[in-house]
Amino acid sequence: MSTIIYPSPIFGPVHSRRLGTSLGINLLPADGKVCTFDCVYCECGFNAQRRPTLPLPTRRQVCEALEARLQDMQQHGPRPDVLTFAGNGEPTAHPDFADIIDDTLQLRDRYFPEAKVSVLSNSTMIHRPDVFDALMRVDNNILKLDTVDPDFISRVDRPTGHYDVGAVISRMKEFGGHVIIQTIFLHGPGIDNTTEAYVGPWLQAVSEIGPEEVMVYTIDRETPDPTLAKATHEELDAIADRVRAMGIPCQASY
Repeated sequence: MSTIIYPSPIFGPVHSRRLGTSLGINLLPADGKVCTFDCVYCECGFNAQRRPTLPLPTRRQVCEALEARLQDMQQHGPRPDVLTFAGNGEPTAHPDFADIIDDTLQLRDRYFPEAKVSVLSNSTMIHRPDVFDALMRVDNNILKLDTVDPDFISRVDRPTGHYDVGAVISRMKEFGGHVIIQTIFLHGPGIDNTTEAYVGPWLQAVSEIGPEEVMVYTIDRETPDPTLAKATHEELDAIADRVRAMGIPCQASY
């Protein structure tokens, strides 16, 4: 198993299939993974195999490291399209997430005001008012919804705590459209969310949420479960076309 653990608190910039030139902000330890999901497709590996020994970076460490990197990029390039909260697990689980978002927005405005601030989240913490309010302040509030089927979620996303997909969808609706839904489609033994049994109910949930955009994608890097396989271009295109037919922009990443 060859999976990725990202530096912390700042990494990149990297080229994102969906976002362009992305400077990564990793609020998790640099030597392991901390996540409220334990997805079978996670590029960072399984939680149990990536237990960190280092602490979370502090708010001050994140702010100082981000400012230093932005100053360097201002002088030497490249110019970032986006500052992206991602990395070794779930960023919204950091206890100072909301304050770090405010720091990041201030630094973005100072150095690269045209850049967007994005958060890639698995949606498990959006019930918290501070997290919800912080996500309302970022440019790209990108929330995961791989399916509406609880059995698929338990087998593929594998939440580490209580997860009620109905409650998550209801909370997503409260963003009033300020949300981008991100969904992975993939194949594996007993796993295939490209079929109508999964796609139909998922489309209904997307319609009810009313996001500003949907991102559908498939496996891009090696996964901890070697039995998984990519969804095809044709499958992703067909799903994306159905989203667009509802009047919602959708991009497919293969």
